[in-house]
Amino acid sequence: MFIDVDGRCDLAQFIPSPNCDPRPDATSPELLVIHYISLPPDQFGGVGVVELFQNRLDPLAHPFYAEIAHLCVSAHFFIRRDGELIQFVPTTERAWHAGQSRWRDRERCNDFSIGIELEGSGNVPFTDAQYQCLAALGIALKQRHPTLRELTGHEHIAPDRKQDPGPYFDWSRACAEGDWQVWPASVLVRAD
Repeated sequence: MFIDVDGRCDLAQFIPSPNCDPRPDATSPELLVIHYISLPPDQFGGVGVVELFQNRLDPLAHPFYAEIAHLCVSAHFFIRRDGELIQFVPTTERAWHAGQSRWRDRERCNDFSIGIELEGSGNVPFTDAQYQCLAALGIALKQRHPTLRELTGHEHIAPDRKQDPGPYFDWSRACAEGDWQVWPASVLVRAD
């Protein structure tokens, strides 16, 4: 797997999202933020996530869609349950994935992070294929962006709003396979 100078991954299907913009002052990414998403909730394999990230989600297609169809959000990458990798935003750009957020003493995490959505929910474990793809992607990202140094969850940078990637994300595995430092370190000692 390889990320080119334009921030595109050679093994990802590229489906551009309009929900992005330039990083401020050519900021380099320093943080990898892990999320989960499934649309409709707890259903996997559909087109809902792609439609949401392209502002094409039909609010009449599912009752939950009426609540979120107005959102303008994206992530750099989406890893499906079978390990398929989709890219929506080049890593050189700012994806709109973290919202109001804070990492250490810095706000606006979208400015200096890369967002990866795992197809999932807080109710089921993630798959081996997802962890394998995440590990390979993490290595490629760090080769292209040497400033990337830490891994965190959306729940850690927006704790009053978010719960993802949730209790089924295996932090120890993700850190070991991708050679990441995790923030906050306390997630590595969380009881199962």
